[in-house]
Amino acid sequence: MRAGTTIPAARDRRSRTGRRTRTACTAALLLAVTALPTSAAAASDPTHVDGRLPSGATYTMDVPAHWNGTVLLFSHGYTTGPANPAQNAPDDATKALLLRDGYALVGSSYATTGWAVTDAVPDQLATLSAFTERFGTASRTIAWGRSYGGLVTTALAERSPDRIDGSISLCGLVHGGVANWNNTLDPVFAIKTLLAPDSDVPLVGIADQGAADAAAGTLTSVVDSAQTTAEGRARIALAAALHNIPVWNQPTQPRPGAADWDAQQANQYEAVKGLLKIAAFNRRQEAEARAGGNMSWNTGVDYARLLGESSVRKEVSELYRKAGLSLRADLTALNRAPRISADPAAVDWMSRTSSFTGRLTRPQLSVHTIGDALVPVQTESALKRAVTAAGSAPLLRQAYTDNAGHCTFSPAEQLSALHTLEDRLTTGRWTGTDPDSLNSRARKADPTTPTRYVPYRPTPYPRPYDLAHPADRR
Repeated sequence: MRAGTTIPAARDRRSRTGRRTRTACTAALLLAVTALPTSAAAASDPTHVDGRLPSGATYTMDVPAHWNGTVLLFSHGYTTGPANPAQNAPDDATKALLLRDGYALVGSSYATTGWAVTDAVPDQLATLSAFTERFGTASRTIAWGRSYGGLVTTALAERSPDRIDGSISLCGLVHGGVANWNNTLDPVFAIKTLLAPDSDVPLVGIADQGAADAAAGTLTSVVDSAQTTAEGRARIALAAALHNIPVWNQPTQPRPGAADWDAQQANQYEAVKGLLKIAAFNRRQEAEARAGGNMSWNTGVDYARLLGESSVRKEVSELYRKAGLSLRADLTALNRAPRISADPAAVDWMSRTSSFTGRLTRPQLSVHTIGDALVPVQTESALKRAVTAAGSAPLLRQAYTDNAGHCTFSPAEQLSALHTLEDRLTTGRWTGTDPDSLNSRARKADPTTPTRYVPYRPTPYPRPYDLAHPADRR
């Protein structure tokens, strides 16, 4: 039986010095457990606490009776709408394994939904303070998060390193906000320019969610129509390549052969429609409203160069050849089309709140699926470049799983990442970050779910000049 309690927000404790001993933590936990029923079952159940922060965000905590002294601060992904629950684990199966192994799990909702990093970071820190007030100081604190939560986690790692010991980003937007929205602009710019040149669909400066719905619907219909012709399919593949959409991007899709260009494009077609329906308009409109204007641009972008660096450029060339189209002519059309300029104030807001310098002071492990269409694996190249330029490369390790989809990690793979970071924190050096070691750890943690770590090196992120705030560029 779980006991639910609402407690006030704790004060923000900035110093990580003077940690209490494990004995003190255990004593605090025993005091909390005395409020539970005295049945044998209740004695082994986690202590469950729900609460609300002054910001209006809620938080949730689960602390097992055999707490091992480590607290995991989980940052959840992008949410919209009125439902905004607090989350302290990526999924129920992984949560159960973590509690079994003695980890305390905490996490908040954010005071607002959408592109809410300015709420998420302080809300997560306040949740840590509330945990410390209730259960005592943890011997180790690890921040982790998935998808947009990977961006929040990386922001915590850069901006509040005194509150954590290390961090894990899973399928995260680790290229930062400015790069994310620029990378989202490129494929829709290609679709409109090549498939709907006379359309008045706004790609930026979207008035409201109604206008976003209308724009998404219009370009989705254009893409559906284009998919019926060889010429249209080639151009959809070009748009997909500018976002580095992989040719296998959903677990339900058949994995196409290396030269099965038609099957590859069919898989990308579904992902392009998903991009139009989710991020390109509705989420963009919400982010623009926060930023106070358009934070994206393609002035100065050479689309021939972007295609040349894409992971799927060979597929595009082959489909253009098959369709009898001139790829050179379409790239010239893209490069000559009227460009989109950004609002400097909006870029500044997005840079200050949502971009990264690469200056790590605590170890970070970043993990990505290789078949991610929403947050392509090339974002990891952006993170590595920024961290290397900042002189923090020894603190970063990256790993890749051979599966399709966004954040489709198994519980075993996620626990393996956690144990790898823990080894780094314990020994002071990275060991076992190769795929064989990661898979071995995963099988030991949970032999019932897949282990798919593989050697992988993503192609370069296509826009190297828009990753960080201008003041932080070198």
